[in-house]
Amino acid sequence: MITKLLFVVALILLTTYIVLLSIDLASSSGPVLVGFFLCLALAFYTVASLKGYVYTVMIFGVVALGMYYPEYFIQIGDFKLTGLITPLIQIIMFGMGTSMSTKDFVSVFKTPKSVLVGVTAQYIIMPLSGFVLALVSDLPAEIAAGIVLIGCSPSGMASNVMAYLAKANLALSLTITSIATLLAPFVTPLLMKLLAGEFIEIDVLAMTWSIIKMIIIPIGAGLLFNKLFSKKTKLLNKILPLISMLGIALIIIVITAAGRDSLLEIGLWLIFLLLIHNCVGYLVGYWYARSFKLSERDSRTIAIEVGMQNGGLASGIAHSIGKIATMGLAPAIFGPLMNVTGSILASYWYRRPTREID
Repeated sequence: MITKLLFVVALILLTTYIVLLSIDLASSSGPVLVGFFLCLALAFYTVASLKGYVYTVMIFGVVALGMYYPEYFIQIGDFKLTGLITPLIQIIMFGMGTSMSTKDFVSVFKTPKSVLVGVTAQYIIMPLSGFVLALVSDLPAEIAAGIVLIGCSPSGMASNVMAYLAKANLALSLTITSIATLLAPFVTPLLMKLLAGEFIEIDVLAMTWSIIKMIIIPIGAGLLFNKLFSKKTKLLNKILPLISMLGIALIIIVITAAGRDSLLEIGLWLIFLLLIHNCVGYLVGYWYARSFKLSERDSRTIAIEVGMQNGGLASGIAHSIGKIATMGLAPAIFGPLMNVTGSILASYWYRRPTREID
């Protein structure tokens, strides 16, 4: 009963929003759109098969808030909210470190081929496809560079969640994410210099140090904490995922608010390009893995790892070089978008389990 009511209310709100747009009252339709996403998320939460989509729907609600009420998410007093981006990413990376140990890298020695294929796919397919899309996009240089940036970033924790939901190789997913993330401070700046240098000036050393501060130091602290206080990390591992989700939501709303004007101008075109980028990652990642004769399960894992990038880290990099409102737009859009496509792909593969022997 409650589920049906929530879906009905969501439908009414969506219809109302469309009507308001059609009669040129878009400026006053913000609460209606936000209410629609809230009701839809609550409705999804009451249905077991749809629970995995709740966070994604909430992110769209967050984006709507940032678009309609940017003044509340740009600055509080003299403090600019973009200043929260780097600390939030450091907290997320610390959480990743507390959930890791040397055992997580044992699979590198057990299945080195799958790991090597996955990591090379990560840093070949997405950077090159991002570069090509940026070239043909005809977007302003700094916004186009954001497409390259999301391509040059490693995969994030979202890919691990989708690998789990798809019944892919979760251990391989975690290992590829960990290694790609640890390589990012050295690989991402070089790739950006090589590919994004076409669009903007890239200071490799400054970017390397920025990523080290956001990745290596927090993850190292997390690993040390895990080693010294292993019994206490169990509680942290329950709390930090929630903090990470809230942190990512806050990062997205701040970037959306900061880049609102640019999004209104080129939003649909940028979304279309990023959708292509995302789908290319899945498709080419899968067949890249199959070309090396990896199993169906490992190939699915690598497809998810390649298609889903760490948008939060990419946003942090854009912020560190002072281009959050332009270069940070692509990562802000890519995050919610990949969660939608990733959920769909994971559900599709979940219903089509792999054979025991490929």
